[in-house]
Amino acid sequence: MYLSFQCGLPFQDVVLSHSQLFISLLTLMCSQEEPSMGTENQTCVTEFILVGLSSGQRTQIPLFMVFLAIYLLTVLGNLLIIVLIHTDSRLHTPMYFFLKNLSFTDLLFSTTIVPQMLFHLLVTRKTISIAGCSIQMIFSLVAGCTESSLLAVMSYDRYVAVCKPLRYATVMTQRVCVQLTVGSWASGAFVSLVDTTFTLSLSYHGQNMINHYFCEPPALLKLASEETSKAETAIFAMGVVILLGPLSLILFSYWNIISTVIQIHAGERKLKVFCTCGSHLIVVVLFYGSTVFTYMRPNSTKMNEGDKVISVFYSVVTSMMNPFIYSLRNKDVRESFRKVLGR
Repeated sequence: MYLSFQCGLPFQDVVLSHSQLFISLLTLMCSQEEPSMGTENQTCVTEFILVGLSSGQRTQIPLFMVFLAIYLLTVLGNLLIIVLIHTDSRLHTPMYFFLKNLSFTDLLFSTTIVPQMLFHLLVTRKTISIAGCSIQMIFSLVAGCTESSLLAVMSYDRYVAVCKPLRYATVMTQRVCVQLTVGSWASGAFVSLVDTTFTLSLSYHGQNMINHYFCEPPALLKLASEETSKAETAIFAMGVVILLGPLSLILFSYWNIISTVIQIHAGERKLKVFCTCGSHLIVVVLFYGSTVFTYMRPNSTKMNEGDKVISVFYSVVTSMMNPFIYSLRNKDVRESFRKVLGR
């Protein structure tokens, strides 16, 4: 019998310290004098202009309504999961402990990006201060990278549950679950530190129009006034660590899960596991496919309209889908929800 898992949500203080660090870095960068290379190059950027998803006036309001609905579903769905897991002792198990952390990362990821995007859909001048841009980048990277690690941890949890059921209680102990969760947040904070350090340490002069709807390293590097090859290499290396590593573990876990399920004679149970795995793999394909395309391809700084649409999948859509695919379709969660409504 498991003790109640309480989600501590580690490394929030680390993220806040990162934001203060990079704001100071940017202030110092702008205060340094540059060699005389023309008036435009001597002007340090103090704010950025975000082009957004669309510049057409007729599409602004429809896009606002669509993304407002997505954001409300994201917030309500993830908050519901957090509250249900916290209040119902039957859900104090490793799987739901990881789900609770995943819901928090989805809330953080979506709230860092979507409100700013919604505001810009209603105004003509879509500006963001350099400090606000750096904070948005830090929080979105921490949340996105942590989610990548948590998805891998959750697939490993399901692998142990399906392929080694007799050892599950001894392998997935409370201590191991906490360590895996802390490791996920630590990896997210580390990758965020590296990516933002290399991105924000560059000089930005003159051009300040970002062809994107939020501040993201590949889009920001395009505006840099100096060579970006080192920053691109560092971002690519971090992508290998935080994307290909977890993705390899997920594929390994699901390959073994499917191989084990094929040997099960009970048709109903086999169908249930296949349906669950299929739903999870849809999220994996959407999240990892779009992030790998954005961060791990040559000339990733060449942002275009297609790239912005692809980034919507990992920054907006998956945060809305996760509660429904991982939790709300689960019998235990539905029973807990009915119990809360009954009160």
